[in-house]
Amino acid sequence: MSLLSKFKDDPLLGKVIRSSGALFSSNTISLGLSVVQSILAARLLGPAGFGLVAIITSYATTVNGFLSFRMSELVVRYGGEYLEKDEKEKTAALVKAAALSEATVSLFAFLVVAATAVLASQYIAKTPKTAMFFIIYSLGLLANFNTETSTGVLQMLGKIKYQGAINLVQSLLTAGLITFAFFTKGDIQFVLYAYLAGKVVLGLGIFSTAFFQLTKKLGGGWWAAKINSIPKVKELARFAISSNLSATAILVFRESEILWVGYFLTSEAAGYYKAAYAIVSLLSVPANPFILTTYPEINKLVVQKSWSRLKDFLKKITTVAAAYNLAIAAGFVIFGKWLLSIYGEQYTAAYPALIALLVGFTFNYILFWNRPLLLSLGLPEFPLKATVVAGVAKLALAFSLVPRFGYVAEAALLSLYYITSVGAIVLRGVKEVRQNENSAHH
Repeated sequence: MSLLSKFKDDPLLGKVIRSSGALFSSNTISLGLSVVQSILAARLLGPAGFGLVAIITSYATTVNGFLSFRMSELVVRYGGEYLEKDEKEKTAALVKAAALSEATVSLFAFLVVAATAVLASQYIAKTPKTAMFFIIYSLGLLANFNTETSTGVLQMLGKIKYQGAINLVQSLLTAGLITFAFFTKGDIQFVLYAYLAGKVVLGLGIFSTAFFQLTKKLGGGWWAAKINSIPKVKELARFAISSNLSATAILVFRESEILWVGYFLTSEAAGYYKAAYAIVSLLSVPANPFILTTYPEINKLVVQKSWSRLKDFLKKITTVAAAYNLAIAAGFVIFGKWLLSIYGEQYTAAYPALIALLVGFTFNYILFWNRPLLLSLGLPEFPLKATVVAGVAKLALAFSLVPRFGYVAEAALLSLYYITSVGAIVLRGVKEVRQNENSAHH
């Protein structure tokens, strides 16, 4: 059988690609709108103002991430298992517990941002009297009080395509408002309101859609399920705490780049870094739908103990991911300066940072299944350990290298972090699958 036939005749791979394709279509349009609004904001505000907006939006997200328990992963991992066994009462109780926990965390995160806004404006943004901007944008945390749980529900039910439609609506709204600001010479505050409006639509839209879909699946009384009916409470707590610690580590070492650049350098440097980071992040557009659709399938194969099928599935999705990621990366190398110039001619100075970031991002998105695999295997602690070890090394080097060599050093360190942490997680996951496969044969 030819390689092409193996891919074409694989029903599981076909299901994942179809589901990913539906989400990808909506996300591609959303991405186009996101790029347009980012370019207009960059041209309207200049590197310093663009960097300030990036710092403000990143700060609220980072604080929320510190406290988050990544409820989407918990819902997919255990809710998916309960549904596979047709245990609807347990599924309902799990979602209810996750929803209440996430709502509490979101409220607390908003209060933390409000309490620390003055410090953030002084030491990270280095722009006094902008504390109110941090507080205004953090209102989006309240609107996204159940986004993680709701996303997990849509993944678990195979309805993740609806997230793409909601994301498209919020992108249209945000892009429209920023376009208006561009032509009317709006200020930073208006741009922040535009981003906030999008966050509100996204959060409330995903919540209402997930609630409706879950009601169709479990019946109207699912919300009355008793939380104490959930089994394996200690295991659930261990998983949630581990996910929280992993999310915290990822935020500190990977997803708070703009804040570190602002802290070590200036908001202007953050603006240049943001432009390079935004372009390289386009790799996530085809990758994110793949991640959202493959995690539930990986989890099902683990629950079914289909180790040979799982290994074959991982090989195929890695091959597909490598093909499109390497093609996109080549395009960025060739057209990177031109893409940066669209933000404004001065942003082409960020091309070395773009190339440095591209190495790590490409590696990460080719092996995008690394963490979901270990979560499905019941090994949530290993990704945390790998992330912390690689992250501590990255941060230690940053204190000496970034002030001296600038934001390009930050980009290079992030790529090194991706390669070491993701590489270690992949090796551990592959080893576990092989061991389980060998044990099943004996």
